[in-house]
Amino acid sequence: MDYAYSALAVLAAYLIGSLSFAVIVSRLMGLNDPRSYGSKNPGATNVLRSGNKAAAALTLLLDGLKGWLPMALVMWFGKDYGMREGTLAAVGLAAFVGHLYPVFFGFQGGKGVATAAGVLFGVHWVLGLATLATWVIVAFFSRYSSLAAIACAIFAPWYYLIGDRSFWYVDKMIALAIVAMSAFLIFRHRENINKLLKGTESKLGAKKKG
Repeated sequence: MDYAYSALAVLAAYLIGSLSFAVIVSRLMGLNDPRSYGSKNPGATNVLRSGNKAAAALTLLLDGLKGWLPMALVMWFGKDYGMREGTLAAVGLAAFVGHLYPVFFGFQGGKGVATAAGVLFGVHWVLGLATLATWVIVAFFSRYSSLAAIACAIFAPWYYLIGDRSFWYVDKMIALAIVAMSAFLIFRHRENINKLLKGTESKLGAKKKG
């Protein structure tokens, strides 16, 4: 393995992950900064509270792509530079951490749900689809985006493990990266967990007050 190429790939993934599309899209579309209303979280769910569904959908898509793209590039071109599963795991985790702590936005980022989903799609489309289906089902019946995200964080590592030999061979480094992302997701949703327990959590589609 060429560690220099792997280090560059990880750094590039972090920088891509640091692009806070909730803020960028809102600025380009003339909307208020998502860090100034609602949950103050720069993510698609909070952008949706602005009432602009197109902006929220675009944010969701781009945040997902920035998790998937670094993974795809390593899969497509990494082998020629000695990159294997360890680099793939590090690149996915770096893109995810970049979203949480973006260097371009004062290290104040979102909660990482869409970017984590992009990383999972980068591991295998079946893993991404299973996790996405979990989010849709939980969100549809509960109307809580945060609860759906927490459910995904809990189930994603298990989906990866039970897919062994049917869709992929489980790699320890990738498994650890998925577990780390899940732990980060639950940690970043700690305030939402408290609100869910108190019954004060905002439901999907709720607009910002004022």
